Amino acid sequence: MDEIKILEGKKVLVVDDEEDILETLRELLDVCSVDTARDFISAEKLLRKNKHDFAVFDIMGVNGYSLLNIAQEKNIPAIMLTAHALSPESIIKAIKEGAHAYLPKHAIADIASYIADILTNLQMGRKKSAAWFVRLKPTFDEHFGEGWEKKDKQFWRDFAEQYVVSKEELRRVL
Repeated sequence: MDEIKILEGKKVLVVDDEEDILETLRELLDVCSVDTARDFISAEKLLRKNKHDFAVFDIMGVNGYSLLNIAQEKNIPAIMLTAHALSPESIIKAIKEGAHAYLPKHAIADIASYIADILTNLQMGRKKSAAWFVRLKPTFDEHFGEGWEKKDKQFWRDFAEQYVVSKEELRRVL
């Protein structure tokens, strides 16, 4: 499977204050070399000391947005993962601050697929992809209610123009 190939041997940093989430992500990303941290200070040390191909940051409890800023400085693509900060405002903040995707924790089972999509796009020279958003939009619609994007129309208009979904991504997503 291509998804496994692109992840094989990648060095991934996973930061979450919940040990069970860290353990689950270690298992889900077992073809990768996974560093884990449960707090901001430990994660910051790992980010500054080691080279990582990818990062997954919880938002709450570990100061995920500050970690995202450090990852951006080091050109490490990152996904923001959350259970408690699931809101349209948080999605917008994550995107504006450079996250490659924003996933609710209930989508954790598919994390390898999301990371593989992002790495594939980066290898193809596409820095911004909305494939993750296309996959999760029904979840967001259900969670936030119909028309939730209308409050921030201009942002979502700009997002649609900047974050492209290729035909091959759509085939994979659908």
